[in-house]
Amino acid sequence: MTFFENLEPLLRAFWYIALPVSLFFLLQTIMTFAGFGGADVETDIETEGHDIGDAPFELFTLRNLINFLLGFSWSGISFYNSIENKTVLIVVATVVGASFVALFFFIIKQMMKLNENNSFSLDKAIDKTATVYLSIPEKKSGKGKIQISINGSFHELEALTENDRIETGVVVSVTKIENNILIVEKI
Repeated sequence: MTFFENLEPLLRAFWYIALPVSLFFLLQTIMTFAGFGGADVETDIETEGHDIGDAPFELFTLRNLINFLLGFSWSGISFYNSIENKTVLIVVATVVGASFVALFFFIIKQMMKLNENNSFSLDKAIDKTATVYLSIPEKKSGKGKIQISINGSFHELEALTENDRIETGVVVSVTKIENNILIVEKI
């Protein structure tokens, strides 16, 4: 520990911040990639009632504190001998720490753009075209089946028509949904 005793107080403070924060950041990163701490990112984002691309981020979180202190302390250590004025050094270290937090926000925002909801919903079938798979009897007197592509995957769904019988292979359009059954008509 003689290394720390021989340092000037400001440099010693930077080291005292850098070492535990770096260890904590390393553990946090390992746990995130191992699947133990990654859900923390989701809870930092308010999504209810907002578009995820415009979601406000919480500024005061443990993860942001660690990111700030990591940038602050290591830039303070790195620039200690380069910047003579210690006030300017602290300002530069603070700016670098804040830029670490901003970089984290930017990376998370870019990752959230990759988020895509591919869950299936019958509502997504309205106004789409489909092909009749099993002929559909006239005027809702029985069910047939259609094949429809929704979100890039094909689905075989029950269908009714309010008009004349629709034969297999005919292209139809989905007009509405009643009791979880698609109502279709010829195009």
